[in-house]
This record gives sequence, C-alpha cells and structure tokens, in this order.
Amino acid sequence: MCGITGFINLDMQSAHLSTLKSMTDAIAHRGPDGEGHWVEENVAIGHRRLSIIDLSSAGNQPMRSFNERYILSYNGEIYNFKEIRLDLQKLGYSFRSNTDTEVVLNALIQWGEDALLLFNGMFSLALWDKKKKNLLIARDRYGIKPLYYSHQNNIFCFGSEQKAILKNPKIKRIIDQAGIIEYFTFQNFLSEKTLFQGIDILTPGNWMKISA
Repeated sequence: MCGITGFINLDMQSAHLSTLKSMTDAIAHRGPDGEGHWVEENVAIGHRRLSIIDLSSAGNQPMRSFNERYILSYNGEIYNFKEIRLDLQKLGYSFRSNTDTEVVLNALIQWGEDALLLFNGMFSLALWDKKKKNLLIARDRYGIKPLYYSHQNNIFCFGSEQKAILKNPKIKRIIDQAGIIEYFTFQNFLSEKTLFQGIDILTPGNWMKISA
C-alpha cells in the first residue's frame, strides 16, 4: 500500500512544503520505502511509497509527465497495466519505468476520465493538470483503496487517511454527530460521511474534478 495526499489553496495563497510534509508524515506507515513532494504556487501533491513492481527511483512519486504538465500521486495496483501499456506504446507513448504508475499517468493523459473504465484493479489517485489548473481525484469501483477529501476555508484537501487532511492547519477538527450515529448503528460508514465535519469519503467508483 502507498499513501497519497495534497491540497489546493483556492484563495491562491502559496502552498508551503512544510504543510505538505506534515501531511505525508501522518501517513508514513503506508509507504516506508520513500516519500515525494511537489509544490508549485498554490498547489501541493505528496506521496508515501511502498515499492512493489519497479523498485528503482524511476517509480518515485509524485510522477510527472514528459512535458511536465501533469503530476500524479497514485496508490494501488492495476492488474492489466501491461495490456494498457502496449496500447499506449502503439499510440506513440514511451516509458521511463516498468511501473503501473506511469501507465496510469499516460492513460489519463490520453483518455481522460474514460481511462478509469480501463483499469482492472484497485486504486485511488490524484492528477494535477498544470495547464488547465484542475485536479482529478478518483477511486476504484469497489472502494478497496481509501480516499478522503475536504473543502473548507478556501482550501481543498485530499488524502488516503483523514489524519493527513487534519494535519493541514486550515482544516477544522469538529466531530460530526450524524457520522458518529451512522458508525455506531452500522459499525461502518455507508454514506460519504466520516467522524469529522467537512471531511468526506469519495464513494467507490467515483471521480471528482476540482478547478483552481
């Protein structure tokens, strides 16, 4: 398992590496093999890595596209990535690593959100488009890989765990009474709610696009 996290300051204030570092540190247990941080203007994308397929530094994240336009932080495993890679190579794409991460990155570049329908596996991901200035977050059909998000106080945060989001000083730590009732009733969350107000779960099989 790996961990992804990040944020966008929607009021255009500069993003701070120290804040992003606190967020990735909160989920260090998800990725003991390395960490990565990308910060530019008001956007910050982070990653904690557990190396599985390609153990080299070529698989480090956040991963940038060849033209530096796209930034990806991804957690998961795509079982049919080799087949998708072949299709992308036929379209002229080249690869620097043997990771499924790079296949996910190029597939999203080529097909946009439709690429999510091609992925046979488990995943949560965040893709930043520097040109269009939007962020795509997505989660696999069965919700195997977790993904939480929060939009409050002119900031949008996301993370593999709530604790990463709560490390951002702009996020309020307020208990959600309705979320507590739902959890105590079902011993689980059946909706998008969590134990904290303003922090929601991206439901399985869904994606969201945020414009900055």
